[in-house]
Amino acid sequence: MPIVNITSNLQPSSNPIKINIREPESVSVKVSGKATRVIEYKLNMRRALNGDIMVFDHKDIDIMILIEKKKVVAFAKDTISDATYGAERRLFDYLRKRGIVQYDSIEGGNVYGSLQGLILESKEVDSVKMTLYEISKWLKEEQPFLDNSYDDMIEDEMLSPSHEESTELGEVPHAQEKGSIRKGSLFTPYLYGRYTY
Repeated sequence: MPIVNITSNLQPSSNPIKINIREPESVSVKVSGKATRVIEYKLNMRRALNGDIMVFDHKDIDIMILIEKKKVVAFAKDTISDATYGAERRLFDYLRKRGIVQYDSIEGGNVYGSLQGLILESKEVDSVKMTLYEISKWLKEEQPFLDNSYDDMIEDEMLSPSHEESTELGEVPHAQEKGSIRKGSLFTPYLYGRYTY
């Protein structure tokens, strides 16, 4: 695109306006540095007043990233159960194996039923952003536990097992007495090891 310069003379003359048209010089852009890759993921998260990040995607636990203390903390949502501790343990095992959380820092927190661990420092990447990315990947792997499909599958296997996992007897009829312990028989040590009826 040509550049147009317009100048005017304040003195009256036969040519009061001069127009000068010239072609622009070519501009070259050189990009240097590492190539970047954009990674998108979605998390249900909020930022606390002090800047800490809270992630609420899991059905059993809430995950907090304490920015100032460089920690990841997992809390129970409503009630503490084996499922809660199992989810917390799976999260910290995942983060430990990915090199996000320091191995020997994983411990119980000061809140009952919580686990916490220190985030490792990095000079190359932002450790908080990397922690959020790895938590999003863990939540994708955790999806069968979140959908209750795992519980339904276990329940189906217990209530209606396949032919390979069931016995040949089928339904066992009810009887008055079953097993080796007879009703009404009692053992008393005061009769020198004899049974009484």
